[in-house]
Amino acid sequence: MDAMIYTLAQELGRAVEHVENVVKLLDEGATIPFIARYRKELHGSMDDQLLRQLADRLQYLRNLDARKNEVKTSIENQGKLTQELAGAIDSAATLAEVEDLYRPYKQKRRTRATIAREKGLEPLAALAFAFGPAVDIHAAARDYIDPSKGVETAEDALQGASDIIAELISDDAGIRKELRGLYLRRAMLVSKAADKEPEDTVYRLYYDFKQPVGRVQGYQALAINRGEREHILKVSVELDPETAHIAVRRMAVPNRAAMDFVRAAADDAYDRLIQPSMEREIRNALTDQANEGAIHMFALNLKPLLMQPPVKGKVTMGLDPGYRMGCKVAVVDGTGKVLDTAVVYPTHGERKKAECIDTLSALIKRHGVEHIAIGNGTASRETEQMAVELIQKTGGGVSYMVVSEAGASVYSASKLAAEEFPQYDVNLRSAVSIARRLQDPLAELVKIDPKAIGVGQYQHDMPQARLGEALDGVVEDCVNAVGVDANTASPSLLQRVAGLTAATAKNLVAYREENGPFTARKGILKVPKLGPKAFEQCAGFIRVPESKSVLDNTGVHPESYGAAEKLLAACGYILADVRAGSIGDLKAKAEGIGYETLAETCGAGAPTLADIVRELMKPGRDPRDELPPPILRTDVMEAKDLKPGMELQGTVRNVIDFGAFVDIGVHQDGLVHISKLPRRVKHPSELLAVGDVVTVWVVEVDEKKKRISLTMRKPG
Repeated sequence: MDAMIYTLAQELGRAVEHVENVVKLLDEGATIPFIARYRKELHGSMDDQLLRQLADRLQYLRNLDARKNEVKTSIENQGKLTQELAGAIDSAATLAEVEDLYRPYKQKRRTRATIAREKGLEPLAALAFAFGPAVDIHAAARDYIDPSKGVETAEDALQGASDIIAELISDDAGIRKELRGLYLRRAMLVSKAADKEPEDTVYRLYYDFKQPVGRVQGYQALAINRGEREHILKVSVELDPETAHIAVRRMAVPNRAAMDFVRAAADDAYDRLIQPSMEREIRNALTDQANEGAIHMFALNLKPLLMQPPVKGKVTMGLDPGYRMGCKVAVVDGTGKVLDTAVVYPTHGERKKAECIDTLSALIKRHGVEHIAIGNGTASRETEQMAVELIQKTGGGVSYMVVSEAGASVYSASKLAAEEFPQYDVNLRSAVSIARRLQDPLAELVKIDPKAIGVGQYQHDMPQARLGEALDGVVEDCVNAVGVDANTASPSLLQRVAGLTAATAKNLVAYREENGPFTARKGILKVPKLGPKAFEQCAGFIRVPESKSVLDNTGVHPESYGAAEKLLAACGYILADVRAGSIGDLKAKAEGIGYETLAETCGAGAPTLADIVRELMKPGRDPRDELPPPILRTDVMEAKDLKPGMELQGTVRNVIDFGAFVDIGVHQDGLVHISKLPRRVKHPSELLAVGDVVTVWVVEVDEKKKRISLTMRKPG
């Protein structure tokens, strides 16, 4: 364990004691959000992302350690474990290195070398492969002719010996390590069209593609993999054979007793055994690297999407557009409670469209609707145009926003939606979800499998368990960063709180429905199956606005209430001042005294006290309120209205390896290629995040191919 902690500390550039503390906390069952927020003194204020990286790497190193022990035990059981081999296994840095060392001792299927050994040809192979004076291997082979064993001639004996030597060379860990490095430096990933006269497809860029393995981008590897699975592309990893042969010969041939014979066996080892294996390994490595990059990108995009500023407290109308089944309508109040529903048909001719506008106008007036949320799926364009006419007819005062309906249909048909809205059919549930997505994106999107939210690349090609684990971590971090109201949060939201599970979240909701709203944080301890350990993990992230103690509506953990009161007293305040909002200079006073000095007085660390000050300054604060608000519109544009050089405001919808897609209000997101960003960057995520409101200029519009090219560099 000490070596593992030292390795982690070196890799992350963190103090050994901080890493050791995190490992101990994780092993004790502490959650990442809890550790990140409430144990800063123990880990040197690492953020949740770094803590997750530490936890992932810790798991890998533990798996590596377990595999090393399994391999050593297996070799020892064969009576072949030497001190030198055990040391090599212990010092291996990757699973690939461990497997290379284990390869000669692993039980194999029946191979050409196995058959040759059964024929008694191993001594002949050993004679040729030995270090020492030259031998006449062809003369020696005549002694191994034995028709009863299937060795009819000396050539048969030599072939068997060659097969044994080829397998020995192929199983040599040092040779494989050398070749792996050579492939990464010199090999090319090559893809070609499977057909001689291919059709124009999305894979046309890869019909004649050649790129050094070390420079292949993740999105290229994933696209090529998919094209190969769809039988549109043929893919190979190519390395000059002579270069590879020389590398193998250099390590395998010198000073052998039968050098020419061993040289031929070494070439055969590469061509027949090592090259196919190495090609698979390189393809797998490229795929694994691309998967990790895509998962990281998905997580990077998901976080700002979940953290979009809510449009709070406004009566909202949700429109789920459609052609044949009409447009589903739901009106919800400022808390998301359904007030009314309807189905209208804005695409069924002018008369039906007029009826639709009349119906929606009446709903707007009856319920005081201020905002309209329109799903961006089928018939969205026509519904948006109708909404603009509707806003004009009502005399203004209403604005709209097109919201992503990704995953809405999955949610509306789910068991969760049926439990939440048993009185509504599937289509109307979708309209409710769309309205609530504008009001509070986080609270609504947590009900959907993160993979269905649609802000990644090739998410269906990813290892689903790994993707799910990474995205669940992002959702957990977002929910805990915002905090949840114990008296209004849904079970879907509560189960993402650190320390809570789906069962305890349901128990909490059932308890408040039976006993009334919580009036203090400590009341959560009365929830069945929610014990002291779970309370310790979740308490700081749960808010109780109705509590008499203002601290219960902040991110201050109950374990630090005493420290908070001492801090207030040291600065000349009491808790009543916090509720009254009359502690405007608390931060200045605390900084004037000094957090290190206050730490001695209050019995809490300086980072914790700084967090407490921030929470006391704004009880019940929502970090999303500090972000730019979403763009709400009152008019509509189409792609044909766009002209090169036109300046527009847009919202970033997706950040990918080669650029970003920006919603400019024309139903077709425009692409800002990485070369069109304001300055040169290695990756677009260095400048942009989902939800960012940006200024762009139109470069080109191809209506036929539905492509809009944008730039963030001001023309001229």
